[in-house]
Order: sequence, then C-alpha cells, then structure tokens
Amino acid sequence: MAAFSTNMGSAERIARIVVGIALLAFALMGPADITWKWVGWIGIVPVVTALVGWCPLYTVLGINTKG
Repeated sequence: MAAFSTNMGSAERIARIVVGIALLAFALMGPADITWKWVGWIGIVPVVTALVGWCPLYTVLGINTKG
C-alpha cells in the first residue's frame, strides 16, 4: 500500500471543498472589523486534503471513507 493512497470518498471530498471555500471566502471578504477573521485561513486544510484525497489524521486513526 502506498503511503499517500486516497482515504476519502467523493462525497466527503466535495463537502470539504465547499467548507474550505466558505472559510476562505470569509477570510478574504468578511467584515474588516472582525478581529478573528484569520480563522478563515484554516479553510486551506480541507481544500488541500480534498484535492489530494488523503487525510493524514485519517491515516493515524485508521479511518477510510473511500468505501
């Protein structure tokens, strides 16, 4: 088995992309007076893991939603 074989199903990948883009949109276009807007940059993580199809935390926990 390869070290970076996919461990996410397509429905989860789509959900991660949607959530990640929403978080990034909040970081980029949210109201300027909100001081915790930086939290939106966390959206990079679900977008990258969805595009790659591999979640390192799933590997550690032994989870595979690829089905």
